[in-house]
Amino acid sequence: MNGGKEPMTTGVQIGDVWVPGRVLTAPMTGITDLPFRRLASRLGAAYVATEMVAAAELARARPDVVRRAAVGEGLPLTVIQLVGRDPDAMAEGARMAERAGADIVDLNFGCPAKEVTGAACGSALMRTPDLACRLIEAAVNATSRPVTVKMRLGWDDASRNAPQLARRAEALGVQAITVHGRTRQQFYAGVADWNAVGEVKAAVSVPVIVNGDILTVEDARAALAASGADALMLGRGIYGRPWLAAHLERALADGTVMQEPDATARLAIVIEHLRASVAFYGLPLGLKMFRKHLGWYIEQAPWPADPLDRRAAKARLCRLETPEAAESALAELWGSVTFSGNSPVDIRPQFAEAGAR
Repeated sequence: MNGGKEPMTTGVQIGDVWVPGRVLTAPMTGITDLPFRRLASRLGAAYVATEMVAAAELARARPDVVRRAAVGEGLPLTVIQLVGRDPDAMAEGARMAERAGADIVDLNFGCPAKEVTGAACGSALMRTPDLACRLIEAAVNATSRPVTVKMRLGWDDASRNAPQLARRAEALGVQAITVHGRTRQQFYAGVADWNAVGEVKAAVSVPVIVNGDILTVEDARAALAASGADALMLGRGIYGRPWLAAHLERALADGTVMQEPDATARLAIVIEHLRASVAFYGLPLGLKMFRKHLGWYIEQAPWPADPLDRRAAKARLCRLETPEAAESALAELWGSVTFSGNSPVDIRPQFAEAGAR
């Protein structure tokens, strides 16, 4: 039951694409690779974007870059995010993204990392809105797919120009805008200003998606209420919790707050993710890529009960050098669970009511 409240809408229209949910997962470098996207989608996430992909490198069809943007099978929706500063490369990158199967092409005007802003990309583009608009125009004209933009409030507090840039972006054909409620100079310090995202919502008629500091059901409701946004986007909140989008989606839809996975289900998720990473990247890279996720899975679990013991377990497991050793240590850490072949415990029934696929 939802306490007598009217049920919320179940999705958001972005151009000609219907996203069957209001809880979106952000593109995150080193996080939202294909193994993670497949897992999160299977657990019920409606929208999980690729890692940030350099438009110029995708345009040159570099094999490693194309692999990072790999679409793969079994995903209900494919969102490829591009970053860059050259309009011609952005146009070709958008064309390549569409050929790769993108349903939506997202442009990154929000990344605060120094290596990105130092190349005049990401959130640095909020200091050069004319260039940002040339990039938007190039992408929109190059693809038949909806183009969206992810931005921050501005470069710093003295130049919060997100509403103005969003208005220009809409005029150029952008179909949705995501706003992280911080400036670039804040990085991830302080708290996200969801009310300021509401200024962007008031400036445009396309869907606006609020991002930043959304970790719980209460956060999700507060962010939507403060911003008036059409949907929300999860970032760091999904670290070690790939099921979070499905949980929040259900809570927003009908008020049902789902339980966190128990030890058996959580272990199955982690083993599935580990095996998928190794299958995708091979060894030893697959295990190396998975270790950060493994650390988050352990940090987020309530077992062991003592946080110091969890930190010790994280340090020990993240040093293991084979997938078999990691699986064995996880089973020992979280209880006796038997796996056979390549099919870990099927947890889909637990998430069926959240729309898991």
